[in-house]
Amino acid sequence: MDIRDIQNLIKFVSKAGVNEVKLETKDFKISIKTAPDYNGAPIVSNAPQYIQPAQTTFETPMATPVKEAAVVDENANYVTINSPMIGTFYRRPSPDKPMFANVGDSVSIGSVVCIIEAMKLFNEIESEVSGKIVKILVDDSSPVEFGQPLFLVDPS
Repeated sequence: MDIRDIQNLIKFVSKAGVNEVKLETKDFKISIKTAPDYNGAPIVSNAPQYIQPAQTTFETPMATPVKEAAVVDENANYVTINSPMIGTFYRRPSPDKPMFANVGDSVSIGSVVCIIEAMKLFNEIESEVSGKIVKILVDDSSPVEFGQPLFLVDPS
């Protein structure tokens, strides 16, 4: 389970009005509790523990994965260009220059699609796939995480 899954679970718990959710796998155990003292904000406790194999039960119905499955199917034909590092995403080399890539532009392997600034270094990010940019998933001048999807590319 990565950080995005945990964030989605927290959002789900806060919207569902559930007071407590516990999720256990053989690798980790996570417990999310809401308390009235914190204005309904979830409290997350994630402590590594050894868990003996047990029968899995789910107390809360998960409606969110159904919606996510539809999104995955919609984007299944596209390839993502992911961020290779943590930093700040820029779509142009400087404010007075044109953008590297826009929706509808064709890119080839090795063409620069954006810049990520990390520790005062500006790193050109090159496309690893040839195709047409279908969607830009990050706003200009936004922080990005390692592995975060930046662009959707139609390789056909």
